[in-house]
Amino acid sequence: MNNLFDLPKLPIPEEQFDKLMEKNGVLIERIVSTGQVSPPGFWFDQDRDEWVVLIQGEAELEFEDGKIVRLKKGDHIMCPKDLKHRVTYTSVEPACIWLAVHF
Repeated sequence: MNNLFDLPKLPIPEEQFDKLMEKNGVLIERIVSTGQVSPPGFWFDQDRDEWVVLIQGEAELEFEDGKIVRLKKGDHIMCPKDLKHRVTYTSVEPACIWLAVHF
C-alpha cells in the first residue's frame, strides 16, 4: 500500500512523476510540482485523453486558444488527446499533487 501524500523532500528541482498503475492502455500517475511550469513555447500535445485532478495546491493551465484555467485543491479537468495545453503556474507551498489518468 502507498499514500499519495508521502512526498519527497520539498521543494524539488524537477517535477516528479510516479507511475501508480498501468494496465490495458490506462496509465495512472501522481505528479508532484513545486513551482515548475512548462518551458516557453512548449505545449503538451498528447496522443491519449487525460483526466487530471489537483489533490493539493494551486495551478494554472493555458490552452492554445488562449483560455486559462485556474485550479485549486479538488478541481479536475478533462484534456482530450491532441488538445494543446501548458502549465503556467504551480504553487510551491503547498506543493501541487496531481493525479492524472491517461487513457
